[in-house]
Amino acid sequence: MKTASMDNTNDGPVKPRARAASGPIEWWGRGRTFLGEVRAELRRVTWPSRAEVIATTWVVLLTSAFFGTYLWGLDMLFARAVSWAFKVLGAA
Repeated sequence: MKTASMDNTNDGPVKPRARAASGPIEWWGRGRTFLGEVRAELRRVTWPSRAEVIATTWVVLLTSAFFGTYLWGLDMLFARAVSWAFKVLGAA
């Protein structure tokens, strides 16, 4: 499927002055074409159901809470280990 945005037969990029010289009418047309293509793509998207969004949100929240707690525990353990090592070695 070839769209209007793919019809550019020039091999190189469009220079800013050439683009500006094309005028606001062509800019408006390109903008409408782009928005039409965006709308067509959004119609093809398979959107998740409300139940799927809620379920995946809970998975993300619980996983974040688990790993947050796990990393906090490791941080506390390493902090105590370093404090103990400094105390034993006489650095603190």
